[in-house]
Amino acid sequence: MILLSHATGNENVRQTALAFSEAGLLEEFWTCLNWNPDHRIHRLLPRAVRRQLLRRSFPLAVRGVIQSRPSREIARLLAKFLPLPGLRAHETGALSIDAVMRDLDCAVAARLVRASGCRLVYAYEDGALETFRTAKALGLRRVYDLPIGYWRAAQTIYAEEREREPEWASTLTGNRDSERKLARKEEELRLSEHVVVASTFTKSTLGLAGLNLPVTVAPYGAPEIGPGEPLQRSEKLRVLFVGSLGQRKGLSYLLAAIKGLGDMFELTLLGRKVVDSCAVLDAAVRTHRWIPSLPHVEVLREMRRHDVLVLPSLFEGFGLVILEAMAQGLAVITTAHTGGPDMMEDGAEGFIVPIRSAEEIAVKLDLLLTNRNLMQEMKLAARRRAGQCRWADYRASLVRMAREMVSEATELAHAPRS
Repeated sequence: MILLSHATGNENVRQTALAFSEAGLLEEFWTCLNWNPDHRIHRLLPRAVRRQLLRRSFPLAVRGVIQSRPSREIARLLAKFLPLPGLRAHETGALSIDAVMRDLDCAVAARLVRASGCRLVYAYEDGALETFRTAKALGLRRVYDLPIGYWRAAQTIYAEEREREPEWASTLTGNRDSERKLARKEEELRLSEHVVVASTFTKSTLGLAGLNLPVTVAPYGAPEIGPGEPLQRSEKLRVLFVGSLGQRKGLSYLLAAIKGLGDMFELTLLGRKVVDSCAVLDAAVRTHRWIPSLPHVEVLREMRRHDVLVLPSLFEGFGLVILEAMAQGLAVITTAHTGGPDMMEDGAEGFIVPIRSAEEIAVKLDLLLTNRNLMQEMKLAARRRAGQCRWADYRASLVRMAREMVSEATELAHAPRS
């Protein structure tokens, strides 16, 4: 009944597939790689390879309906080790992620012509255009999952940021999209009938699109609550940032806040640099503790060694690391341009600060440093709140939306013609 597609698959995609499968609605799930960790060859592979492949595995309940197109994606992953950057060039490279997504999109569109049982297609930004064109021609319902805010809103913020923080401009990689790619995004949105977003902030950005589309806000869920009690604060406040190291995440404002606070704070930066040629970013990773990458289970373990997560993003679809940190017993400082307001109350589990405000970040960090009781109360409250943010609720909201759309389509199909 539902044909779902996503090129790479991540936790929210897995949960979407599981939701529709458990509800008996999933006809087919199209992706690039579908790795079975139960296969005997899995144990024979190097640990680093196993970790990468586990990111491309899906729940057992879903595997029976997966259709995969692995060739181009495998080539893209292998191309990382080749001295041929043109193959992976943004948008234009034959092995770019854009090319992989377009290839899957075309394959799904071709499949729709023959998929007699399909009533609804569910696709994601940058991978939905041909699918939606064909689905519309066939009279199928079309759901668009927008994982980050509307592109016009992003461009406005990035343009402002280039003026405010020119030294960080090279890290605003969202500016690289061509007019052709932006036009593709626009057409995907205009072909959709229903939009799914993870935060009220993302929904608010759609006001710039000028479309009257129904929008479902379905916040993501938290991982399992971390073991034991939240770590008691040491003499210094241990501050953690998790995410790609670039200015979309508001990184310069966190660094400025820490710089002005003195030596009672320890900052860990966990994430890869988005570019290799940014002097201020290079200086930051030399100055502070930097971990480029960790397996997810070790990310959670690293979180438990800290007191507070700071994610001062300028433009974020949700920020799953917020919930992950809360589940490990960290207080959180973030902005209203994330899913923070959907997950936490300002002053309870942490703080919601304005974007671009190193001063406010510094004030809140200093408060947590000097008020040990408040720090511990927030850590406990964060963990309790994370326990209430369930993936089951996310799945249920998607199933309700899909059932309503399929029901509407069925009623329309059987309505008497005048």
